[in-house]
Amino acid sequence: MAEAPKERWVVETLYEKEGFTCSFRADEVRYEEETGQQHLVIFDNALFGRMMALDGITQVTERDEFIYHEMMTHVPILAHGRVKNVLIIGGGDGGILREVVRHKSVGHVTMVEIDPAVTDFCKKHLPGISAGAFDDPRLDLVFADGAKFVEETDRKFDVIIVDSTDPVGPGEVLFREEFYRAAASCLTPGGVIVTQNGVPFMQGAELAGTIEKFRRIFKVASCYLATIPTYVGGPMAMGWGTDDETLKSVPLAELESRFAAAGFSTRYYTPEVHKAAFALPRYVLDIVEV
Repeated sequence: MAEAPKERWVVETLYEKEGFTCSFRADEVRYEEETGQQHLVIFDNALFGRMMALDGITQVTERDEFIYHEMMTHVPILAHGRVKNVLIIGGGDGGILREVVRHKSVGHVTMVEIDPAVTDFCKKHLPGISAGAFDDPRLDLVFADGAKFVEETDRKFDVIIVDSTDPVGPGEVLFREEFYRAAASCLTPGGVIVTQNGVPFMQGAELAGTIEKFRRIFKVASCYLATIPTYVGGPMAMGWGTDDETLKSVPLAELESRFAAAGFSTRYYTPEVHKAAFALPRYVLDIVEV
């Protein structure tokens, strides 16, 4: 009698050195490859739907991706209120792009992704994440090193969204002060940069490092929070760097007006959640206020 096929579990290794892992059952592996940049696997899980992991670290799931993508995008765009040009660094799955192009007031989006294989695979195996956004005529898709791009471009942007992996492998350069300074030089007056800064309860040093660098570059260096189930260990921090001190404290009524004018619905973001996201618990304040 033939043995039943052995279950495969994809292990989340981000905190392995600290003594913690979790795993997701791969009910069906849809694609797996060494891309030349990193190890990529796309698989189906009964609870979270289709998932993608890079080098053992969960990047996106169909079930909860909307939380991350909405909060990384709508918070800076609606706080700014006059966004015409957006730069996305990373974000090869297209989720940030999908949310950016929902803003009809945005005239141009530049997206810089280091690994074309990630974008190609996500278009094929996770098409719902981008939902056709790669076909938007406002998009300029550039396959290049994001750090080199901001050093060399003469373009200016109202909002820069850094949808990076964690600071290991190809994503490490996107956490250096040189990158943040070059990105800051690409912002228009009053512009804002938002960064992926991990889960503060588990990765406090990562957030502290970004805020320390931001403080040397921007008048306002802080973060806001969103709770994303597959990023385990508590709420995730989005770094916030700008010279406009008013952007963190836009009145609720103004956010409501801007959101209503945008003319679309969301599944996580609301103006009230936007305001509350900047109210940080004490343990996070201890990280960002040092």
